[in-house]
Amino acid sequence: MLTGCTPWPDETAEHYRQQGIWRGEPLGLLLTQAVERDRDAIALVHDDRRITYGELDDWVNRLAAGFAHHGIAAGERVVVQLPNTPEFVAIIFALMRVDAKPVFSLIAHRDTEVDHLVRLSGATHYIFPEAHRGYDHRALAARIGAENDLLRTLFVVGEPTGDMVAVDALAGVDDWTPPPVDPSDVAFFLLSGGTTALPKLIPRTHDDYVYQVRQTSAVCELGKTDVYLTALPVEFNFTWGCPGVIGILAAGGTVVMVDNPSPTLGMPLVERERVTITSLVPSALTLWLEAAEWTPADLSSLRLLQVGSAKLSPAMAARVTPTLGCDLQQVFGMAEGLLCLVRADAPQEVKLSTQGLAISPADEIRIMDGDELVPEGMIGELVTRGPYTIRGYYQAPEHNARAFTADGFYRSGDLARLTPGGELVIEGRIKDVIIRGGDKINAAEIEEYLLADDAVTAAAVVGMPDELFGERSCAFIVPAEVVPTLAHLRSSLHARGVADYKLPDEIRIVTELPLTPLGKIDKKALARTGEVVPS
Repeated sequence: MLTGCTPWPDETAEHYRQQGIWRGEPLGLLLTQAVERDRDAIALVHDDRRITYGELDDWVNRLAAGFAHHGIAAGERVVVQLPNTPEFVAIIFALMRVDAKPVFSLIAHRDTEVDHLVRLSGATHYIFPEAHRGYDHRALAARIGAENDLLRTLFVVGEPTGDMVAVDALAGVDDWTPPPVDPSDVAFFLLSGGTTALPKLIPRTHDDYVYQVRQTSAVCELGKTDVYLTALPVEFNFTWGCPGVIGILAAGGTVVMVDNPSPTLGMPLVERERVTITSLVPSALTLWLEAAEWTPADLSSLRLLQVGSAKLSPAMAARVTPTLGCDLQQVFGMAEGLLCLVRADAPQEVKLSTQGLAISPADEIRIMDGDELVPEGMIGELVTRGPYTIRGYYQAPEHNARAFTADGFYRSGDLARLTPGGELVIEGRIKDVIIRGGDKINAAEIEEYLLADDAVTAAAVVGMPDELFGERSCAFIVPAEVVPTLAHLRSSLHARGVADYKLPDEIRIVTELPLTPLGKIDKKALARTGEVVPS
């Protein structure tokens, strides 16, 4: 495995192989097999572009040969920063065919984040668009290149400037032969989802990611007639492989690419392309539910809507099937590994109030209070290990010593509990607990109660500095129509059985909840906004 990565112990890896969990298959083989089954099937759709499996495979081969010709070698890290377009898919598969290691960068990243990723990964190449939504990525790349001597080549999708190399003009030698790929080695690097620091790199191997895709595809019952809409950024683990883009391509289905989760873009595509499955975060789901009331788009092809990345209230979950006409699948996932999905045959209560079962019988889940297991059904930290959960971040030994136990369990930082049926219920984050005068308040719990009030469209509870209590509880509210008073909301919560010490000390009104680039509510930014509501 690549230096700087933490491998699974030899005996554990051998066990996974003997059990048929790891089958020694490189990720690129999934595309190759789909091409062999039907070269003429449509693999990718974007605007008016329709790309068959055969055309995608030929494109990947040309790119791989071109990358090799321009000096990208096996094992080298390549930062890839592209929007939701077919180029992202083709370039990632081409780099994997070269056995280079793509490092996924969010399209929203700027100098600080890209420079961090280049330096941390030791990247020798950087691939980016000419521009995106009015932002000049070539100027960004020029600055990054000038500051990093290790970067040898700047590849641009679009018109090059200076010594940049245009991806569209890549040409390799005719007799180029792809190098062998070790399935136990890194396929690509995902990014950690932290909101208060620069991202850490998550090394995902071919073995573990093929297994993740296989398991999630089975749970979602994917087939060649499925059509997946990439409403969320394609570089998210959720969109890329849960089962996402990779799962659909492995099944021989069609990926429809769109660069925004807005229902005004997505819903017409559902009708036009007969989309059967897509993935949203709760904030985007709110918009889709509202738009369903007035859209003329025919959504009848949509059979499955995955919702994850943040807590979904039972009240909002209950609106999905009646409003959109499709089945809801709540998803809990982390780029580091563990995935839990609600099954299609689960009872309604399970679909509305849990994040489902782990996708693998080999997943090990513990709910801990420090180093002690909590009693069954109680809330504690989710700690896990398994055949697709990493054993360490890349080049981060000090952080790994805190984030992983001595026996390889990952400390997620998520507060969770398990139901009697084994379903996971996420209750918030350890860092999202407000300590008010010694009392602990779980922000996610109060947010759920607030969302049950008809006067509230969206809510986030944040701990604010307080001289008397250390922290006070502030609820940021997006109101439905009439702005609720603090007294109204405190009374509403009290009527639902919420203890006095958990009631918000303050209400602030906002027009929307700001999000991080990874789609999570940015509470750090939120704490600086809002109009205080008089008590």
